[in-house]
Amino acid sequence: MSDSLERLYLAVVAAKDLDPAVSRTARLFQRGPTRMAKKLAEEAIEVVIDAVNGNREAVVRESADLLYNLTVLWASAGVRPEDVWHEMERREDLLGIAEKLPKSAFKVPKGSSQGSPPPVDRRPIVALEGRSLRKRR
Repeated sequence: MSDSLERLYLAVVAAKDLDPAVSRTARLFQRGPTRMAKKLAEEAIEVVIDAVNGNREAVVRESADLLYNLTVLWASAGVRPEDVWHEMERREDLLGIAEKLPKSAFKVPKGSSQGSPPPVDRRPIVALEGRSLRKRR
């Protein structure tokens, strides 16, 4: 999978200077990181809605859009896929691959040479109820 994201990243970087009239990627770069972030958020919401509604095929399609828009934002921010993979490896060393680092400070397991991440203010979590959600188009 990381090879696919690397290929996508390289294609995004190559397309950023194309004609914005014919390239969605170039258009996103022209519009800047605020527009990129908005598109990424829209795709993430669409994935969530489709997942809550149990639409597997739509989750797959929207996830591909989400990864594309995430890759565009990475390229704009100077983040390469391997930067993210290194962070994933660091987290795996601390807590295991299937765990997300907590937002607040935590104690590093004994034997780890890495310090704890800085504390981060927690944002409120909005729960999705079992009701059907609709996408805006």
